[in-house]
Amino acid sequence: MKRVRDFIENMSLTQQLVSLVLVSVFLFGFFLLSYIFSNIEHIARNQMYATIKRSQASVKENYYNFEDRENLFKNSDPSVVHIIYFTSGSEPTITNSTTTLSEELEDEFKLQIATQVVETIDLESVGIEPSVVYVSTRLGNNSWIVSFLVTTSMNQFRTTLINEVVNILLIMVGLIFLFLMAWVASLIHSLKQMESYINSVKTGEKVELIIHRKDEIGELASALVTMNNELKRQEDLKEEMVHNISHDLKTPIATIKSYGESIKDGIYPYDTLEASVDVIIEHASRLEKKVHSLLLLNRMGYLVNTDKPGKTDMKSVIEKSIQSVKVLRPHIELRTELTSCSYVGSEEPWRVVVENLLDNALRYAKTRVEVHLSKDELSVYNDGIRIPADRMAQLFKPYERGTGGQFGLGLTIVHRVTSAYGYAVHVRNEDEGVTFAIRRQTKEQAADAALQ
Repeated sequence: MKRVRDFIENMSLTQQLVSLVLVSVFLFGFFLLSYIFSNIEHIARNQMYATIKRSQASVKENYYNFEDRENLFKNSDPSVVHIIYFTSGSEPTITNSTTTLSEELEDEFKLQIATQVVETIDLESVGIEPSVVYVSTRLGNNSWIVSFLVTTSMNQFRTTLINEVVNILLIMVGLIFLFLMAWVASLIHSLKQMESYINSVKTGEKVELIIHRKDEIGELASALVTMNNELKRQEDLKEEMVHNISHDLKTPIATIKSYGESIKDGIYPYDTLEASVDVIIEHASRLEKKVHSLLLLNRMGYLVNTDKPGKTDMKSVIEKSIQSVKVLRPHIELRTELTSCSYVGSEEPWRVVVENLLDNALRYAKTRVEVHLSKDELSVYNDGIRIPADRMAQLFKPYERGTGGQFGLGLTIVHRVTSAYGYAVHVRNEDEGVTFAIRRQTKEQAADAALQ
């Protein structure tokens, strides 16, 4: 069994599809022919009964119309033998057969007619081999008609039927095979296009992928193009971020270095020693914050991935976070409406989430920030500027910075933590201001989010 599995796994997709088509066609043909051969006798016999009945009906019509003996069988099937027998014995037997009936055959007919049994008559014992005999109702007071086909007719019909079925089957299988091969070729061509596209992207070449399909392969090709465009966009953002970080780090590092060298030489660049050291401390704090923002994203990913899901008192987390960030803009009014409830997850990641949302809200607020907490939703509102609709879909992606933003990582951290704990973060514009809301996801929503 392992050898068979290994053999199949080593086959190309073209070989697998062609093999599947051939096996399917073979099995279909085998079972169809088996069914036909097992039922051919029944089919042939039914067909012959129908032929005999049609031919006999024509003879009966001519008989009732008093046609003469020459025209009595003019519309009947020439392969069907008809015998009109008169029980009175005063009239001779009428038949379309050139063979004279033997006395034994006539005796068999008499017996059949006398008992009025409408069944197949076995005439092999009297020297004739009919395979089917049909005994009709009496034509008149003293007349009966008997019709039959000889064995050679049945064999000929059976052979003809088998040949026609086999020919139709071969034509049908050939057409199906050609259609499936064309379909397989179209699949392979599209897959080869995608393979070439991926290899070109991997080597950094500029290439386009154009596949005019609306099925799953077309969706996959579209997803590849979208993914490549998104990777390029994020790469551009990373390069821009590195450039901005380099520029931002250059100033505090240069300041710290120059102030340190001056103090070492006994020169105080900012009037006094304390004032100069305060400048060094301020720039060091800025530098620390920038580096912290870069490391926090990976740290949060590690924390949520190694967490054992528990419960966190969100009211306590929010209260602690407010105490930490409200000093950033003390003139902004901070309103809260908090219900005691717990969310899934550890305290440290949730605190980072809340602090990032509060920091973001305080940065843009004009006069107030509102925080609402219930078991179903945590929302943070600020009365600052509204977010353009085309920017909303990009807010939670890495390195996306809004107006006045820093590194574009704060909301990415929020999205990563909430998604890992089974929540979703949403943003909506209000009449005046913006609200960020966190809600629990259903299993279906979480699965869809993971696919995206």
